[in-house]
Amino acid sequence: MRRILLTTVILMMATALFSQSSFVKVKDGKFWRNNTPYYYVGTNFWYGAILGSEGQGGDRKRLCAELDALKKAGIDNLRILVGSDGERGVTTKVEPTLQVAPGVYNDTILAGLDFLLMEMGKRNMLAVLYLNNSWEWSGGYGFYLEHAGMGKAPRPNEAGYTAYMDFVSKYATCEKAHKLFYDYVRFILSRTNRYTGRRYVDDPAIMSWQIGNEPRAFSKEALPAFKKWLSEASALIRAIDKNHLISIGSEGAWGCEGDYGFYEAICKDRNISYCNIHLWPYNWSWARPDHLIEDLPKACDNTREYIDKHLAICQRLDKPLVMEEFGYPRDGFSFSTESTTQGRDGYYKYVFSLVADNAERGGLFAGCNFWGWGGFAKPKHEQWQVGDDYTGDPAQEAQGLNSVFSTDISTLAIIAGQVERMRQASNRVK
Repeated sequence: MRRILLTTVILMMATALFSQSSFVKVKDGKFWRNNTPYYYVGTNFWYGAILGSEGQGGDRKRLCAELDALKKAGIDNLRILVGSDGERGVTTKVEPTLQVAPGVYNDTILAGLDFLLMEMGKRNMLAVLYLNNSWEWSGGYGFYLEHAGMGKAPRPNEAGYTAYMDFVSKYATCEKAHKLFYDYVRFILSRTNRYTGRRYVDDPAIMSWQIGNEPRAFSKEALPAFKKWLSEASALIRAIDKNHLISIGSEGAWGCEGDYGFYEAICKDRNISYCNIHLWPYNWSWARPDHLIEDLPKACDNTREYIDKHLAICQRLDKPLVMEEFGYPRDGFSFSTESTTQGRDGYYKYVFSLVADNAERGGLFAGCNFWGWGGFAKPKHEQWQVGDDYTGDPAQEAQGLNSVFSTDISTLAIIAGQVERMRQASNRVK
């Protein structure tokens, strides 16, 4: 009997140790997974939870096919929106929404998230789950401000982005809006997956909780309050979840009013596990829509400078860096899946080379998530409409512009080459 009990205890301890090693951790400025350095190629798959649902927008057959295609391509890290907020039927906004009103949840999307995490776990894939959004396409800042009594959030497609940004700049100092968000964080992180019976906080399919998608202060005056909110949010997440990494979701200095020192300050927080940056050459006027190929050298030079400045910060903090969003339009600024991608391929190849070169030296540039995965989607309209396939482009963007589809053979070949380099780097750096 003693021998049986001892064997049982040993097995339980071994299981616990294995479970702990399967969570991604940060040590010596690197990601570690299963006691091995983890360098990766990932993508943005914001619509994964909707696709995993059985309600409006759900398509589990397509979800499994997309995950199989991604896994086959060596893409094992997916950045995903937990859920959107607010009303349905709003042009340029993702639907169906998860949080219809504060504390009122659409269970079909929760089931979709559960199903997605279960299927990713089966395939040994990892999710980076973002909980908020500074932009209008999933609710986020505007939703919380509205329910905090700050008035109706203007829609950028109607009032323009200046009006929208002026409104959401109130978020950094609105404690009532923060409280509503914290209630949401507690709800999501305290959930148990209905299909696996595993608590979210114990699920190794989750790599990181992310405070938001491109959180910003939207004014220099609001930066101190913004920093306070990020610190509170990360502390709350850590109090609930001891296992997973925590990230901000920042664009870098671009999302910090151009202040590199402020970016360093928010990343230095003890609860922030690693650093993020985003890069959008067209959006940032580094590449013109009618000169995408001609402007590629300029876009690459500016990209290198931007990355190097943030890597210097990561060196001081001894934290990994992930370029978790970057994109480049299709040739001719076309939205057609049949258009060529010479400019994008060149930009992807350049970015990938920077990540891989750094990884091969055992550096802090640990991974990248290109934007975004369109996979098997077949866009019907330039402006997304209910019933259309979800692509890598959210509802406020032209469908097909920044998506990588399963038919983009040249882009997929470049991704495959990067996947192999990153695999070799992970094996080399022990």
